Amino acid sequence: MPTLSVFMDVPLAHKLEGSLLKTYKQDDYPNKIFLAYRVCMTNEGHPWVSLVVQKTRLQVSQDPSLNYEYLPTMGLKSFIQASLALLFGKHSQAIVENRVGGVHTVGDSGAFQLGVQFLIAWHKDARIVYIISSQKELHGLIFQDMGFTVYEYSIWDPKKLCMDPDILLNVVESKQIFPFFDIPCQGLYTSDLEEDTRILQYFVSQGFEFFCSQSLSKNFGIYDEGVGILVVVAVNNQQLLCVLSQLEGLAQALWLNPPNTGARIITSILSNPALLGEWKQSLKEVVENIMLTKEKVKEKLRLLGTPGSWGHITEQSGTHGYLGLNSQQVEYLVRKKHIYIPKNGQINFSCINANNINYITEGINEAVLLAESSEMCLPKEKKTLIGIKL
Repeated sequence: MPTLSVFMDVPLAHKLEGSLLKTYKQDDYPNKIFLAYRVCMTNEGHPWVSLVVQKTRLQVSQDPSLNYEYLPTMGLKSFIQASLALLFGKHSQAIVENRVGGVHTVGDSGAFQLGVQFLIAWHKDARIVYIISSQKELHGLIFQDMGFTVYEYSIWDPKKLCMDPDILLNVVESKQIFPFFDIPCQGLYTSDLEEDTRILQYFVSQGFEFFCSQSLSKNFGIYDEGVGILVVVAVNNQQLLCVLSQLEGLAQALWLNPPNTGARIITSILSNPALLGEWKQSLKEVVENIMLTKEKVKEKLRLLGTPGSWGHITEQSGTHGYLGLNSQQVEYLVRKKHIYIPKNGQINFSCINANNINYITEGINEAVLLAESSEMCLPKEKKTLIGIKL
């Protein structure tokens, strides 16, 4: 028996869990609040799941025709077709010309992993990545681990408290880059499925080729299922088939067969007009509730007499948005009020509900007032580069 372990030189890795969430969990304060969850939350503080998903999940689990065989490496064909129609629209120019396709992946991270592997194999000289995002993306780590140099660009202007959408087009045109989009929650920005992917329609109309990570976990509320697609838009069908054939080989090495259940649930909903209508309505209700929450936050800050303009809160779309606080004010909320917010001040507005909105807005008011006075002596921190997620 060997006495020495082959793992004796392997150190304990740092936990990947965010330091903010780790600090929150270790906080014993009874009324602590975490406003940085990635998923959409209900008023009861639980992850949101569309009711039609719950119903369809039960139907799929009781379907006697399913044999639970491994899916092909490229994934569930009906799922890919339905998802592409959702992303681009059935009458999209790219779909009509048969120059768009996809690979069923293990979530959005799987889509990026697969896409990066392809770029390494077929574009060895392309070693620089520009990320335009609303937060520090884990996708950037995927590129970094593969040897790419990563630069981040910010669309959000913390001084003007607004977005600068032109930066995306300026970067693409000036750098002559290959776009790799991330569509993580279509329908949860404006509740209009077409409006939420307008940027893709523009790039298709301009004749661009691109990759896109399409995640369908958040907008259906299937967080325990890694449901995603690596979407490919090429100049013609011949080029598309060549790319997909290479991606199939890479996918075989990465995971061989993608997960099944989440894809079947989503396909059942997208291919059934009645279920699709229910799902769209559930998205609309979520978005309306989030906008109402933003209006309430803005109004409560106005009634409190909080210095500054807060109109930017309701001008932003989606579950996540910027409060417009500086690092001093954020640190006060975390340390003194036990309200956990990322350093860039971007929060998940679905985490705010009737039980905590007064405490949160009063805390923001205190932070803003105290930051303006000389009595607050918290250490300043370097500003974090921020932007918007497509």
